[in-house]
Amino acid sequence: MTIDPYSLVGVPASPYSRKLRAVFRYRRIPFHWIIQGSPEAAGLPTPKVSLIPQLMIKAENGELVARTDTTPIIRELEELVQNDRSVIPVDPALAFFDALIEDYGDEWLTKAMFHYRWAFQDDIKKATLVLPRLSGMQLPNETLEKAGEVFSSRQIGRLGVVGSNDVTGPLIEESYLRLLTILEEHLETNRFVMGQRPGASDFGLFGQLTQLAQFDPTCMAVCLQTAPRVYAYTDIVEDLSGLEPKDDQWFARDELPSTFHDLLNEIGRVHAPFLLGNHKALQEGLKQVDCLVDGRAWTQKPFPYQGKCLEWLRRDYRALEAGDREFVDKTLVGTGIEILFD
Repeated sequence: MTIDPYSLVGVPASPYSRKLRAVFRYRRIPFHWIIQGSPEAAGLPTPKVSLIPQLMIKAENGELVARTDTTPIIRELEELVQNDRSVIPVDPALAFFDALIEDYGDEWLTKAMFHYRWAFQDDIKKATLVLPRLSGMQLPNETLEKAGEVFSSRQIGRLGVVGSNDVTGPLIEESYLRLLTILEEHLETNRFVMGQRPGASDFGLFGQLTQLAQFDPTCMAVCLQTAPRVYAYTDIVEDLSGLEPKDDQWFARDELPSTFHDLLNEIGRVHAPFLLGNHKALQEGLKQVDCLVDGRAWTQKPFPYQGKCLEWLRRDYRALEAGDREFVDKTLVGTGIEILFD
């Protein structure tokens, strides 16, 4: 059956663009990669909120619409394009863990990405030079320099939105270093997060690592010094179209390695308390999140989307059958994640 290629609009410096593009490549779904701001992007539908990536999908009336949220897009593609290259584990309990780790990559690790890019002078300089040129290479230098200054000033001003400040900065950096250490050990014996084939969690982590491990100078140096396997892993996940996955390559429940539990512990240490603090602030209509993350004060503006992420995780947890939920609960004991589902 011939499948009409999808159109995917994005830029290389967007973690979520790289995440979704890598999924398309791995799943061998025909697509056209279109640079945002290019002539090829002109005339395509645009979303209500100008986020990237933008995937063109046909609505029920046959018209193209621009979709931007990678997590539900990946699930929708599982239904629209069914093949033997799924990124969702067959075991419902493992699929739940996979979604949990994907959320950590998308919603916590992005804090590190944003922090490193806009809190260090070398990183600011590189981003200011390169990012405007990704979608406007032929513009005059004067125009690009002005665009870079305006963009970087706006992004630096938004550091507080993701929670990066003088107090939380060291916490974010320590968490990034711990993740690198965990992944470095995990990858010694496992090709991917969920076993010997990639799950959505791999692509969630990969998206952020394309910037943390391979673009922004400060965090890239940390990765090369601490976790060279993670650097190599990021290159490999970029294009897995040649990988031939097998059904038995997911972890079995009784084979979860200690490094997998270490990763869950890290999520419970930082991401879970933030999600709860953010949820509390949204529920109570507060203008600021005030909570403890890793035993230290964390403050930022409430983030409605991350409130939805917690709702989705809780929905998935409730949807588990009793035996699957029992295994999940047993695995989560002591990680700190269990507080999300009390």
